[in-house]
Amino acid sequence: MTADRDAPKPAPAGKPAPAGKPAPVGTPGPAAKPGPAAKPGPAAKSATAATRTATPAVPEPPPWWRTLRADPPFQIRVAIGIGLIAFIVVVWWVVTRGDAISAIVSPSKLPSPGAVVASVPSLKANLGDGIVATLTRVFLGVLLAAVIGVVLGVFAGTNRMIGAAAAPIVIFLRSIPMGALLPLMLMLFATGEKQKIMFIFFAIVPFVFSDTVKAISIVPERYVETAQTLGANNRQILRKVLVPLALPDIITSLRFQFGLALGYVMLAEAIATPSGLGVMLNNNERMGNIEQNYALLFIIALLAFLIDFVIRFFQRGVFQWRRDL
Repeated sequence: MTADRDAPKPAPAGKPAPAGKPAPVGTPGPAAKPGPAAKPGPAAKSATAATRTATPAVPEPPPWWRTLRADPPFQIRVAIGIGLIAFIVVVWWVVTRGDAISAIVSPSKLPSPGAVVASVPSLKANLGDGIVATLTRVFLGVLLAAVIGVVLGVFAGTNRMIGAAAAPIVIFLRSIPMGALLPLMLMLFATGEKQKIMFIFFAIVPFVFSDTVKAISIVPERYVETAQTLGANNRQILRKVLVPLALPDIITSLRFQFGLALGYVMLAEAIATPSGLGVMLNNNERMGNIEQNYALLFIIALLAFLIDFVIRFFQRGVFQWRRDL
């Protein structure tokens, strides 16, 4: 009975129970305030650092002294060259210092650097005329070889039939010793200036021809094919593609041949020549002036170096797209 008395009474029939009041439509409730952003913990920081560390960095190129075929800076190249020359001069001075008895090498074979320098003033009387005469012969011989050798080499490089016809003659001329070529030039051209110029011409023209053929042959084929695609004919390809691209290598060959010609002309000037560096070498050898001969050798080498430097300077200025000159 007590349990029945405590139980809730049911609502009267027909009267629904009161419902809660609905919230007004369109009235926004209070917005929740955003809390402070969570700071990354130590684990998150470690993951970020690991991600940054795992990103591959751009590798730095190795220095030039650890790279194959890399050019050192210009100042270092000059310093290395001067240093080597200074080292050779010091060694030369060490082995020749003292008198004829105490010197490691006898002065009759190798005079000291001081003796060679002291002999230069005695050469001034004929040195200027000798340099002019020798360089004139060399320039004319190289110029003639360049005109004929380069022109024939261009045609032989572009036309294999011409190259095959000229190959036996070129091999024959390249195989003739210079000592055997000199008497032949004497028989053909006597003892005048023509003999010396033609001697230089025949000595270097086969090498100019071969180097020109090679320079034409190594021009990449893609340039020729591109010109053909654009409608160029064979003559246009020769003038505007093959010759311009091969010209830097042709000039490099002429630079080297000029140095060889400067050595060959000494042989030609040894026979019936009124003036020239070769004549001065022979006269000093007969008179036993070994110091003057060494001085002349250094003067000839200096002339060759200066001419090569001038040609290379202009070559680099004209063909700036070639970095290997």
